[in-house]
Amino acid sequence: MQGTHAQAAGMGGMRAAGDLVARMQMRGMRLQQAKDYVAGKLGVTPFDLSDPAVMTDIRGELGFGRIHSYAISQPGQANMIEAKFRIAQVLGIPINCVERFKERAGL
Repeated sequence: MQGTHAQAAGMGGMRAAGDLVARMQMRGMRLQQAKDYVAGKLGVTPFDLSDPAVMTDIRGELGFGRIHSYAISQPGQANMIEAKFRIAQVLGIPINCVERFKERAGL
């Protein structure tokens, strides 16, 4: 299932930045505009977004979570809601589950 998802997610899915670009496309941006926006927020070039080696390091540094067989559940790695909090903060967008968590937790 993981392999199928990685292929279907485009740009390597969470191995690279496909999930981040897709978030921006769902907010109405065209593909190139979404790539440029995400690259700018991450401080990389749009070309780097599709490089799993570069993005593995960046995702780890920014706490975005990573999906690799060797990167799952590593100590200190952001997972689940923590990763989504970081994505919302860095991209400057509201994410429904993050907003709902804050509301219910009284944050």
